[in-house]
Amino acid sequence: MGDARSKAEWLDAYLAQLATQRKLSPHTLDAYGRDLRTLLELSGDTPWTALAHNEVRRYTAKLHAGGLDPRSIARKLSSWRGFFNWLSGETQLDANPVDGIRAPKRAKTLPKALSVDDAVRLVAPAQHQQGAAAPEQLCNRAMFELLYSSGLRVSELTSLDTHYCKAENGQDASLGWLDLASFEVIVTGKGSKMRKVPVGKAALVALTAWLAVRPPAADGSAALFLSTRGTRISPRVLQLRLKAHALATEIPANVHPHVLRHSFASHVLQSSGDLRAVQEMLGHSSITSTQVYTALDFQHLAHVYDQAHPRAKLK
Repeated sequence: MGDARSKAEWLDAYLAQLATQRKLSPHTLDAYGRDLRTLLELSGDTPWTALAHNEVRRYTAKLHAGGLDPRSIARKLSSWRGFFNWLSGETQLDANPVDGIRAPKRAKTLPKALSVDDAVRLVAPAQHQQGAAAPEQLCNRAMFELLYSSGLRVSELTSLDTHYCKAENGQDASLGWLDLASFEVIVTGKGSKMRKVPVGKAALVALTAWLAVRPPAADGSAALFLSTRGTRISPRVLQLRLKAHALATEIPANVHPHVLRHSFASHVLQSSGDLRAVQEMLGHSSITSTQVYTALDFQHLAHVYDQAHPRAKLK
C-alpha cells in the first residue's frame, strides 16, 4: 500500500463495496469519491496505514483556510472516517486517524430583519382596508401588529387566549393570554417559562378591533386568533397569511413570523441599547442568544455611515 496507485486502488475497493453491499446511489457514491480523492491529494505519498491523527487535523485546517465551509469539511471528515473504519477490517491499522477530529464551528448567521419603514408598512392597515375591513383582515392585522409589537414566537402567539382560563370542562389551562387592562400579554416560552411582554398602542388598537368582531370559537375555547373555520389558528396558517400579505404589500424580503420577531428585537435595541431588556422580552435564557442583535445593530449603523458620511467611500 506504499505508492499512489495502491492507495487509489484501496479507495476504489471501498467505493465498490459501498456500491455493491450498501447499495448507495450513484449521486452519493460520487460525493464519497470526491471526498476521498481530496484526502488522496492531501496525503501525498504517505501510506494509509502511516497516516497520523495530527496530519488529518492539519488537512482539515488547510481546507478551512482555503475557504471551504464547515459543513463541507464535516462531510469530508465523515467520508474519511468511514473509509478508515472499513480499512481497519482489511489491513493492519492501529487506529482510525480521523476519530476525534471535528469540523470548525459554523459561523452564526445573523437573523434577517426588516427596515423600520418596511416593518411599519407591513403591519399597518392598507388604505382600502380602513373602516370596512373583513373579520379575517382584522384578525390578520391584530396578529401581525402583535408579532412586531411584542416579538413573540409564532407558537406563543397562536397559543394565546382572550383571557386566562383554568383547566376545566376538558379544556387545558391557558398557556398564554391577553391582558388588555395591563397592556401586556403573558406567554409560555421555551422550557415552559412564562413571561410578560408589553403590547404597543397600535397593537392594542388592532386587537380591540378584532375582539369586537371575533366569533365564538368552534370548540368553545377562548383562543384569541381563529381560522375561518372557527378553530385556533395554526402556525402554518399564520405563516401563509403573513407571506401572502407581504407579497401583496410588495415588501422586498422573504417574510415569515420570525422576521417580525427579529425586527422587533433589532429595532428596540437600536432605539434603547438595552440588551438585558430585549433578552427578557424575547424570553432568551442566555444573554448570548440576544447578543447576535448587537451585530445586527452594528450592521445597521455601518449602513447608515456608508450612506451618510462624506468620507465613508473612496472616490
